Formats: sequence, C-alpha cells, structure tokens
Amino acid sequence: MRSTDGGHGNLLAISDLHIGYSENRAIVEKMRPETDDDWLLVAGDVGEVVADIQWALETLSGRFRKVIWVPGNHELWTHPKDAVELRGVARYEHLVAMCRELGVTTPEDPYPVWDGPGGPAVVAPLFLLYDYSFLPQGCVTKAQGLAYAEGTGVVCTDEHLLHPDPYPSREAWCRARVAETERRLAELPDDLPTIPVNHYPLDRHPTDILRYPEFAMWCGTTATADWHHRFRVEAMVYGHLHIPRTTWHEGVRFEEVSVGYPREWRTRPGTPGTLRRILPMEVGAGDGGAAPGVGRGRGELR
Repeated sequence: MRSTDGGHGNLLAISDLHIGYSENRAIVEKMRPETDDDWLLVAGDVGEVVADIQWALETLSGRFRKVIWVPGNHELWTHPKDAVELRGVARYEHLVAMCRELGVTTPEDPYPVWDGPGGPAVVAPLFLLYDYSFLPQGCVTKAQGLAYAEGTGVVCTDEHLLHPDPYPSREAWCRARVAETERRLAELPDDLPTIPVNHYPLDRHPTDILRYPEFAMWCGTTATADWHHRFRVEAMVYGHLHIPRTTWHEGVRFEEVSVGYPREWRTRPGTPGTLRRILPMEVGAGDGGAAPGVGRGRGELR
C-alpha cells in the first residue's frame, strides 16, 4: 500500500462517463479537480472503445494527483466498432497495461492509502463482475431468471458482447475474481477503514428501485453481501445503475456516482458530471435515472 503523504485535497468519484456520446465527452473535457491534491475514483463504464477509454483516462490523469480506475461492463465489451478485438481476460489485461502506462491505478495494483481529510483509509479498486445471483422474484436459477428477463424484453447487452474467455462463463470469472479479491482484502491492516470502488454495488439493496427489477441479475453478486462489515467499509463507491444517490445500509454509506446517458442526466437538477466527494464526507445527491438494458422494440445498445 502507498500513502498520499498527508495531502489536503478531496477524494472524489465519478462513473459511467460513456464518452461515446459527444455530450458526455464534453463533460470530461471540462472536468477539473478542486485542489492540486485531489484524487479521482473512476468506477467504470468510461466507454466501449479502447481509444476512447485511453483518451479519457489520459485526460483525467493529467489533471488529478491520482486517478484510480475499475472496469465496468462496457469496457469489457468486444465492440464491433473497436479496433481492439481482444476478449475476456485478455481485454482486461490490455486495459490494465494501458492504465499503467498512464500512471492510473487499477485493481491489479497495490491498494493506495488516502491520508488526506477524512483519512486514513485504504482505497481498494475492485473488479468482481456478477454471477446472476440477484435473481428476479420467484426465480431460483439463472436459467429461470434469464427466461423471465427475456419475457419482459430487458436483457443486458453483456449477453452478446462481454465474453469471459478463457473462463467458461461470466459467473465462473466472477467467482475467481471474488476469491482473489477477498484474499487481498483480508490481508489489510485491521485498524484501517476501506473505501471499496467497484462498478457494481457490494450489496443488492441499491437495485431495489430499478425501473426494470430483472436487470439486477447483471448488477453484482450475493457473495459480497457482508463485505461492508467484514472489511470495515467507510464508504462503498459504485456506478452501473445510472441512479446517482447516497444510501445507508446497516450503518454503511453506499455512493452511486454515475453520470449516465444524456437522456438521463438532462432530466436531473444540477450540473451533469459533478464529482462526488467521498472524503471528507458529502451527502445529499438526489435519485434519478434508470439502469441500462436492451428494451424490447428499441434495439439500442445499453
């Protein structure tokens, strides 16, 4: 673990930049730190095309003292418009190597320690995926859940573009990531709180207000349901749902920090892309938006 060396900045967060949209790219172009000591947590879904992801992270790493990135599902897509055709683990490793060239911290690097205001706390970037265990009501197997989702017309584009190679399935990749991450977190000092950063929430409760409840299957795993207590979580930072808000679960703060798609953020009050301050603590974001998916009759990639 590496320390901030006692700076006086802010620990800020954002996710779901989706810079394939020109309006969202403009948000990143205007994004600036509040102080020279600010860190920025980027909780996934920067974009789908490697060149776009590189542009955004390079832009941000040139402005913030430290940028910490975790992959979302969109970064892991093998998109037909991307010149990089890598799949699964090979694609993730390619993105990690790119981040290291840019000086951006990834889930494969030592966890840094934030020693600024509100600290000290270990900032733990995580890559966990999902395992279909957030099943729709009345379903007890993945097959039943997928059949139900298909019946409603809400199926995540991951089913077509997020490949788990060389793992036999996305849930097998998830199990491997959970086991390795659990081992690393268990080795952290008992006297330090943690700030986990993951694309998906560690607990299912944030998905309870989804417009399409069946989309929860692509939003995490029950294997991490007790991590907010086991690993002394000060605040859990995530995205993916496109519902930016603060919730409290069993006394622990969960921060959804998405920008989302232009059609979503245009309907919300405030300036789109405003960075959420994680430490020192800031509470007060409103709800809004809906989770991404493929809706029947719309034919859109979400």
